Amino acid sequence: MGAYSLWGLLPIFFRMLHHVAPVEIVAQRVLWSLILILSLLGMRSGLPALFALLRNPRLMLPLSASAMLIGANWLTYIWAVNNGHVIAASLGYFLNPLVNVGLGVIVLKERLRRGQVAAIAIAAAGVTIMAASALTTLWISAALALTFAIYGLIRKLTPVPPMTGLGAETLLLAPFALAYFLWLSGHGGSALGSDDGTTILLILSGAVTTVPLILFATAAQRLPMTTLGLIQYVAPTLQFLSGILLFGEKLSQGQLMSFGLIWLGLILFAADSLNAARRNRLATA
Repeated sequence: MGAYSLWGLLPIFFRMLHHVAPVEIVAQRVLWSLILILSLLGMRSGLPALFALLRNPRLMLPLSASAMLIGANWLTYIWAVNNGHVIAASLGYFLNPLVNVGLGVIVLKERLRRGQVAAIAIAAAGVTIMAASALTTLWISAALALTFAIYGLIRKLTPVPPMTGLGAETLLLAPFALAYFLWLSGHGGSALGSDDGTTILLILSGAVTTVPLILFATAAQRLPMTTLGLIQYVAPTLQFLSGILLFGEKLSQGQLMSFGLIWLGLILFAADSLNAARRNRLATA
């Protein structure tokens, strides 16, 4: 819940950096995140584990894939937010839980209860209506949904502690981020140092990136993919509301209908989960 709530408020943060190119924001996110993560690992005596991980090809291969996926996800998301497509970005994260559920069933062989199937079917109908109402920006939604769902699956299947894995991913992205930043600085185009407000926001992008990812990676290893997927509707709901209420994006009748169906699916899923938990407690007693 912490991870998804923080992600849901990200459009507000990145809209304050609308004057900075998306690629530079991603590069700055990577570099400041790396500094923060290495500091945290150092304080927790976690650097030896990180160095050991970097020497393990069997684990670094999937983490290389997850690093590329999260980098692509960041770039797409920031571009969408700063170009007035917050609702399209939120649709991507509405789609993402359904992709998570599909991966959980197909890849991890997780089983769904009938109540969960009904809830997912209703939510999927809502997402389908929303997608049909926004065909021109559907590529944004699809890219965000697929990159983050596959990222979550890889992190779930890779037996690496959350912060150590995030440190390895960030180290893999850092050379590309640093090379771009140095090139940009050499051509006088870096936003870092241009004014105090921009500089502070770029530095804070490290914490804004790292904290929810650590929370998410921890949850991904402890929760079933189906549960993880459905709870994730918190983030796109907050993004969706930001796009409408804060940034003045237009909402069609089809999008409004889909929003209602998605929330109905969520209510049914929550009710089914509560009933299942109550049955399990009674059985244990």
